Amino acid sequence: MIPYGKQLIDKDDIEAVVEVLCSDWLTTGPKVPEFETALAKFVGAKYAVAVCNGTAALHCAMFVLGIEHGDEVIVPPMTFAATANCVVYQGGTPVFTDVDPDTLLIDPDKIEENITPRTKAVIAVDYAGQPCDYDRLKKIAKKYNLALVADACHSLGALYKRQKVGSLADLNIFSFHPVKHITTGEGGMITTGDSDYVNRMRIFRKHGITTDFHQREKQSSWFYEMTDLGYNYRMTDLQCALGISQLQKLPKFLERRCEIAARYDEALANIPGIEPLGLRADVLPAKESAMRHALCTSRPTHAYHLYVVRLEGIGRSKVFKALREEGIGVNVHYIPVHLHPFYKKKFHTSQGLCPIAETAYEQIISIPIFPGMTDEDVEGVIKAIQTVV
Repeated sequence: MIPYGKQLIDKDDIEAVVEVLCSDWLTTGPKVPEFETALAKFVGAKYAVAVCNGTAALHCAMFVLGIEHGDEVIVPPMTFAATANCVVYQGGTPVFTDVDPDTLLIDPDKIEENITPRTKAVIAVDYAGQPCDYDRLKKIAKKYNLALVADACHSLGALYKRQKVGSLADLNIFSFHPVKHITTGEGGMITTGDSDYVNRMRIFRKHGITTDFHQREKQSSWFYEMTDLGYNYRMTDLQCALGISQLQKLPKFLERRCEIAARYDEALANIPGIEPLGLRADVLPAKESAMRHALCTSRPTHAYHLYVVRLEGIGRSKVFKALREEGIGVNVHYIPVHLHPFYKKKFHTSQGLCPIAETAYEQIISIPIFPGMTDEDVEGVIKAIQTVV
């Protein structure tokens, strides 16, 4: 089975982790700030805060924004549940806002329709790896005095109008799950330009306590205070060592993802009934695979965490089952969040709330794309799709 995504670990990664295993620090040690500094530099942000996973990173963002009971946060439905759940953790209400039919990115026009006096923030999701229209989003955020959060868990390494993802919003969220662009096993990061946010998130990630053991050891002190109700969201030195090693390989990982996407573009253009998602107008022309490949590798406007296709006039369930039988580990990203039973029960959401996302969900399927795929793997996926579709 060729999975839809998979980590790529080499000898350097293993040696980096072993070095930490043989050191004095396994958690909350010197590798944490080293990884934070490296990631912040890579994305062009002033600061970064490492946490145990992407969900914790989202929760940290909602905490420092002061989201609480009665507040509303605009989120797209075409995302993993954590994007909305983080609002609920703080007592807020996610307001599901529909997506653009071509890209499945949140539709700025529909955001303004959903803003109320209770709206405090917008979370934009860079679905599949393509950055949202941040110029439009920033204008809306400024007009209504809202915080802008970029859920960039799919788009590490991508550019928006020559500016790196991770420096585009007030708070930018990354995940290092094994299927993401780089992995730390589990892990997350928040980047920002606001030093106050950073200080509060670093306290929040360690139970709301002002200092950690590493800091107290340096100061030869035992004293600490809990100033907020925080969580144990710390990242270990083991994970950060792996992250530092993986980050050095990210440009090559991105290039390989673009190569695979270009090959898919070329092959799928000749198969009726199946079509890749669209690109934002400002990154076109990119309909031809060679042009898209050249654009992506020299100026990556799409990080291709996922390669999502839309099936037209073909039953998705039958295609999914048949491709699995061919050894192709396809998946579906995502069930619109507002259709999950929890949201239906707690927030009374229902079918028809976000019709574009709901229609897309019935048609989309994610096919394998990850740096460790060989050319033979890619051709095998294409052949299976040709056979099945």
